[in-house]
Amino acid sequence: MTLAAGSPISQVSKADGWAAALAAYRPLPGIPDELIGADGQPKGHWRNLLGQLTAAEIEHGSALARRYLRDLGVSYRVGDEARERIWPVSSLPLLIEPSDWDEICAGITQRAALFEALLADVYGPGRLVSDGILPAAVVGGSREFMRPLVGVTPPGGRWLHLYAADIGRGPDGRWWVLNDRAQAPSGAGYALENRLAMSRAYHAAYAGMNVQRLAPFFRAFRGGLAAAADRSEPRICLMTPGPYSQTYAEQSYLARYLGFLLVEGDDLVVHEGKVHVRTIAGLKRADVIWRRVDADFLDPLELNGASRLGVPQLLSAIRAGNVTVANMPGAGFIESRALLGFVPRLARQLTGEDLRMPNIATWWCGQPQARDKVLDNLDTMAIAGAFEGSVPGFPDRQNLIASDLDPSARARIRAAVAGRGIDFVGQEVVRLSTAPVFENERLVPRPFVLRVFAAATPEGWHVMPGGFCLISDTADARAVSMGDGVQSADVWVVSQSPVVAESLLPSQENVAIRRILGNLPSRAADNLFWFGRYLERAEAVLRIVRCLSARTTDLDLAAGDAVEPLQRLGGMLVAWGAVAVADANEDLLTRLLAAIGSEAEYGSVLSSLRMAYGAASVIRERLSVDSWKLLGVLEAQLSVKAGDFATEADAFDVADRALVSLAALSGLSQENINRVAGWRFLDIGRRVERAINTCRFSRVFAGDKASAGDLDILLDLIDSQITYRSRYLGGVALAPVRDMALLDPFNPRSVSFQVNQLRDHIATLPTLSDDGIPEEPRRFIDLFAGEIASVSANAVGPSMVLGFEQTLMRFADAVAARYFLQRPGELRSRTKSGLA
Repeated sequence: MTLAAGSPISQVSKADGWAAALAAYRPLPGIPDELIGADGQPKGHWRNLLGQLTAAEIEHGSALARRYLRDLGVSYRVGDEARERIWPVSSLPLLIEPSDWDEICAGITQRAALFEALLADVYGPGRLVSDGILPAAVVGGSREFMRPLVGVTPPGGRWLHLYAADIGRGPDGRWWVLNDRAQAPSGAGYALENRLAMSRAYHAAYAGMNVQRLAPFFRAFRGGLAAAADRSEPRICLMTPGPYSQTYAEQSYLARYLGFLLVEGDDLVVHEGKVHVRTIAGLKRADVIWRRVDADFLDPLELNGASRLGVPQLLSAIRAGNVTVANMPGAGFIESRALLGFVPRLARQLTGEDLRMPNIATWWCGQPQARDKVLDNLDTMAIAGAFEGSVPGFPDRQNLIASDLDPSARARIRAAVAGRGIDFVGQEVVRLSTAPVFENERLVPRPFVLRVFAAATPEGWHVMPGGFCLISDTADARAVSMGDGVQSADVWVVSQSPVVAESLLPSQENVAIRRILGNLPSRAADNLFWFGRYLERAEAVLRIVRCLSARTTDLDLAAGDAVEPLQRLGGMLVAWGAVAVADANEDLLTRLLAAIGSEAEYGSVLSSLRMAYGAASVIRERLSVDSWKLLGVLEAQLSVKAGDFATEADAFDVADRALVSLAALSGLSQENINRVAGWRFLDIGRRVERAINTCRFSRVFAGDKASAGDLDILLDLIDSQITYRSRYLGGVALAPVRDMALLDPFNPRSVSFQVNQLRDHIATLPTLSDDGIPEEPRRFIDLFAGEIASVSANAVGPSMVLGFEQTLMRFADAVAARYFLQRPGELRSRTKSGLA
């Protein structure tokens, strides 16, 4: 079988061994390619992979991987986008053979050790500057050089705990370093998620190609951080900028995978020279902080005063040696492009060796000779900022080539380099090497960048056998970053011998047994509480919509005396913010559509669900994959537009299916979450909101002059029709319905039931004081429980129900004041044992 160049490979079977498709593959002229070897023939490991897969299997595997990542909630943001994007993964992994990997490992290990020594000198004795090996302006000109850290010995003994380098294959076939990363290197979590997705998609091929595992790297990294602490069982925190970080999904996944506590700056406080986490049980010491916040934002007292992401006095705690921070503030200095031109000389000075993996040729224009060289070759060099991510004067460009500019811009960049060369570097123009991508049923070459990670351990540097690969969507790319069309790829480092399957689970038998996850951060408790409230709020509006649409379509329930209660149901949608006041007199279908799917109205079901999603995104490391799936299903069910409803029955169907999904989500929380503090705050939020909504339903439909139709609607709204009919053979009556809605401790929809559940939760939560005096939330709920238990149904009236509602709202405020983020002193433990 033969195919012409560019023919679709869907015609190729495994039996053909992809021979025709490989023959049709055309690397870019003059660009190294990962599929084709130096002899012009496909490399053996690529033949091995493709020989195990048909085109149909690649299509199926790719869809499986994308679905897995979507269900897992793997996402990212580009720039200042409000909504997250689904993580894009390439259909094929990037394969690296053993000889290549040995070269990469040696180069990355040497480079990590080199930069550790460089940082120790720059922030220590400064001999490199005093001896003239490194210009003082390269150090002082960098925004990432942290002067407050000069003379500080890093707690844990290291400046770098995680180092990363972006690499590509050069024209000579060797691997070259494009950039060094030490500020807060991202991508390790995405590499792990890509691996999980691709190993499921191509399980047989993955098992048969002896792909080196990633778990040993993460185990070594976690062990290295633990070894840097001064306690045998340290509390390790992953410090995130928050849910609007471009890589927040990765950060939350890593925290869950490694067993770290995910914290934001507001979760931490420095007390008596040590860093503590604000938890519902008071302040608990943080021993190690793996930061994903840029150094300048870490301490608003000594660094960027406008920062809302950091912790006041954090640098003081570091100087006192009381907290290990990975990487140390100031480590981002090595990312400076101005430094790249001096790295070869620094390697010889600090390690006594030449670089095993060179970086791209770079000339810092702060030196006259280098500046003249750059100006003489301006049209053939890439110009970039020496200390900034963008080119000075061209804020939207990471780098530029003068020959690509118009005459005015070319003259402007030449004048800028000549006038203030210290701000610029000239670099050799890099044409990225390519890897095969499965696109439109063909194999095509696409440029890629590979980020490789090295973790510091007591035994030395441990390099991740794989990495984070970005593949461009165009054939000509000089840089690749996440954006439209760019894909990520799993990286398979193949081995000649079988690879032992490993996991992150400890292998020793003497592991201390634990049945709880530790103290819950106040921020997590806050978001779990509101996650529960917003879900319950969405459910209440759905019940109104379902009841209204059902009774409107029933001719017996939509005529005569039944019309006025239906109008009050519609009025509740307006009063609750699900329908705009201006639309109160619109036709019923328009109002039902708005109540379910309006993005503009704060009280619509869709808005409540998105608020719940926002709260969940902050604590996503605490939610299961199934929970994320159901949230996605719910959003799809509720995203209705004008024209989707032909009749009220359509609205009923949407509301009914969404209520089933919410019930499934509620079932997951009841059956799959451990009965620890996090679950209790989730349930407290649901119980408070349900009790408040039941009070509101009762005030509208169980007033002193309530009709049988009113009471029947109330039983519908609190989902108690079956229970009522089984207890009372006669028709609906006011006192029994009030009792069932408000006072019955055995009805899971009654206010009394919610209050008893809240009382149990509060009694179980930790207290700050051991003096035996109840805290404010406990006093509130105990008094209310006694009040509601002593009331008879005949004595209940609308004013009393309003009092119930207001008491519940004050109780919610008391819970927030006690357990959620407050001033440091208010969460200080006053027990005899002091701080943990």
